[in-house]
Amino acid sequence: MAFPKFSRSSSSSPSGGLLSRIPLWVLRFLQFVFAITVIGLYAQDLRNASEHRKYSDSKWGYATAVGTIGAVSSLVLLWPALSMWGWGWDLIVFILFIALFGLFGKMFIHENPEGNGGVKRMKNAVWIDLINALLWLITACYGGILYLTRARRSTFTGRANV
Repeated sequence: MAFPKFSRSSSSSPSGGLLSRIPLWVLRFLQFVFAITVIGLYAQDLRNASEHRKYSDSKWGYATAVGTIGAVSSLVLLWPALSMWGWGWDLIVFILFIALFGLFGKMFIHENPEGNGGVKRMKNAVWIDLINALLWLITACYGGILYLTRARRSTFTGRANV
């Protein structure tokens, strides 16, 4: 005798099944790639400052920390059990990247590079920050939609729809 109430199909999983996970995996992969890019773009200046025994500005440290938080978070949130519940953390990381975009955007968007490779690199880094922020906003909205439209089950047995 089969117990259909106890069998779990992929569509009743908390994160919406395999088809709903594929776009999320692609977004998480892009978040990871762009976060590593942020680390590489900003850490260059930190390394140069330490090699020349100069003061390293905390803004660049913040940028590297946000990139690291984004990279680690994108890998941790690939776990299917967290994909629906991680939307709150996605919002927090979105706010961190928007703050990073605002911080460096104010410094470099209107700057004329005049052949200076460092300024060109930082202007490009600002737009990578914005792309990162938008990716985190998209996954936050996606996770929030999954959370709000999930199948709710009773607390004790998990068999009844609530």
